[in-house]
Amino acid sequence: MSVIGIIGGSGLEDPQIFTQAREVVVETRYGLPSSPLLRGRLAGREVVLLARHGRQHTIPPSRVNNRANLLALQEQGCTHILASAACGSLRPEIGPGELVIPDQFIDFTRQRALTFYEEFAPGIENARHAALADPFNAELRQLLIAAGRRQQLPLHEQGTILTIEGPRFSTRAESRMFRLWGADLVNMTISPEAILAGELGLPYAVIGMVTDYDSWKEDEPPLRVPELVAVFRGNIARLTGLMLAVLPQIAAVE
Repeated sequence: MSVIGIIGGSGLEDPQIFTQAREVVVETRYGLPSSPLLRGRLAGREVVLLARHGRQHTIPPSRVNNRANLLALQEQGCTHILASAACGSLRPEIGPGELVIPDQFIDFTRQRALTFYEEFAPGIENARHAALADPFNAELRQLLIAAGRRQQLPLHEQGTILTIEGPRFSTRAESRMFRLWGADLVNMTISPEAILAGELGLPYAVIGMVTDYDSWKEDEPPLRVPELVAVFRGNIARLTGLMLAVLPQIAAVE
């Protein structure tokens, strides 16, 4: 039976909807994940929740132990991964409060551990190079898109998400450059997770919640954390509702 790992998932730990909850403390060969895991049932499915930045959001993006996070979920039997992420929009048609289901990413990180393969066994046939031309699982994405349509959410069905190192926000010059590169969204977390999930063979998809216009849009004030948090919290019900709608349908996804 499939078990769904959820990374992020603010609001889903509500005891009104998350039942049979139990905390699971694990340690992997890469150390501890960002938080103890919360295992239980959501929408009738077995799920494992992981707080990417820790329960109190104390871990900066560059210090998230992504290898431990992904391995911990796999070792708990997770067969699919859904993630959520706050994002800045690089396009005028993608506004704050809207959701995006990315289909591509650009990795612009500099300090992250991006592979489980720190060495290969002798022989070129033993080289391990993950195929990530399409890094987000198509079936999971289509389930999210279909559920978003049914719920009539302000949802964009594709997009390229660029991951920066952080924790600072982009300069205006960087933001304009990212637009020239073809990116639609900018955030600080997604590409390392997607890469590592790909190496583990775990179907992975993300719901991006747009909180701001990054810094390219000069008629908007520079982004500050309180405004980002306010938009995120104001739209958490949409994200939660979308995940809950999709969970019962995931069993058949490969």
